Amino acid sequence: MDYKNVRGTQDYLPEQECIRRNIRRTLEDTFIAYGCKPLETPILNYTSLMASKYAGGAEILQEMYLLSDRGERDLSLRYDLTIPFAKVIAMNPTLSMPFKRYEIGKVFRDGPIKAGRFREFTQCDVDIVGVDSQAAEAELMMMALDAFEKLEQDVVIQYNNRKLLVGLLGIFEVDADFQSRVILILDKIAKVGNNAVLAELEEIGLEKSAIKSIEHFLQDNRKNTLAYFVQYEEPLIQEGLAEVLELERYLDMLGITESCQFNPLLARGLEIYTGTIYEIFVRDGRIKSSIGSGGRYDNAIGGLLGGTERFATVGISFGLDVIFTAMMLGKQKNPQAPIDIYIIPINTIAESLVLAKALRKEHRVEVELSGKKIRKAMDKANRENIPFVIVLGEEEVTQGQYILKNMHTGDSSIKKFVF
Repeated sequence: MDYKNVRGTQDYLPEQECIRRNIRRTLEDTFIAYGCKPLETPILNYTSLMASKYAGGAEILQEMYLLSDRGERDLSLRYDLTIPFAKVIAMNPTLSMPFKRYEIGKVFRDGPIKAGRFREFTQCDVDIVGVDSQAAEAELMMMALDAFEKLEQDVVIQYNNRKLLVGLLGIFEVDADFQSRVILILDKIAKVGNNAVLAELEEIGLEKSAIKSIEHFLQDNRKNTLAYFVQYEEPLIQEGLAEVLELERYLDMLGITESCQFNPLLARGLEIYTGTIYEIFVRDGRIKSSIGSGGRYDNAIGGLLGGTERFATVGISFGLDVIFTAMMLGKQKNPQAPIDIYIIPINTIAESLVLAKALRKEHRVEVELSGKKIRKAMDKANRENIPFVIVLGEEEVTQGQYILKNMHTGDSSIKKFVF
């Protein structure tokens, strides 16, 4: 048999998984500290839900994993946690608002593979329903900075507002049927550059006058400030401008403006977004992909309900796998050992198990059960960065004591224990 993983999937051995679990715990603790409630949704969904026009849009639908059950129902694996969450709100109209939830789980996309991007990956999401103001966006951005500070990652959050982009495209006379495709193309500009974007706009058959207007916009240095957008009386642009200014007031009061940057070319390709959007990057650029992203999507829940009711909704998503990759590429400290105390028995396995049982009330303890010699067991303790070791022999048992050795300092202390 040819033993190998399915392309786009990966095994994580204990040393790697310990770091991933620490990332997950840190994010989850931060979510809870901000008053978010846990939620779990199914991995399997009806294709009609995941392919809804209020879902991810045409490009992401091409990456869906499709399957069917024995009843020949069309099913798909979830490609994100957002639409399953919107479904939960639609199915539970009695939930108290505002509602803040977090969910951590596997999602699947049959898309391109690169550093930190796989086809099976873990997302860590927070969403807030029922808050119209930009305070919701500001709180999620603050939460992200708190989480990454705990993970010792220096990040910057880039933000924009889709209304500015859509309003501009209207002024540039981009046909409404083309606007979503144009935004998808503009979203690639940081990766491929202006010329490649303009060439792709020409390939899709966009009017030359519209391409020329977009080119002038891309070349205008003033576009990087909000002052550029003040010149337009287009209502959608003015609405987006007001939202960005409101957001910036919150960011200023929170003292996080240095970590947040306005980026007028940030597009976020998913059609679901209706207002503020943002992406999170490591500041030193050691990995080019964003390690978190999100935005406002006020139309999704009402759309799933089949009506026009608007549900103010904003979310943020952290990619556990890409965060892990970024941390591995950075300067890493010795990872925290999975245990606190390692007991090495010398003909005292039963007594060592009794001692371990008592110590586990306050510590994480492993007993060496395979009969390793002391030297090899000590090598393991050093290799795995275990902070404390107990070598338990028959003499220690007879005397009713054990010696706890600090592997970092070399100091030892004698502890009394009745075996």
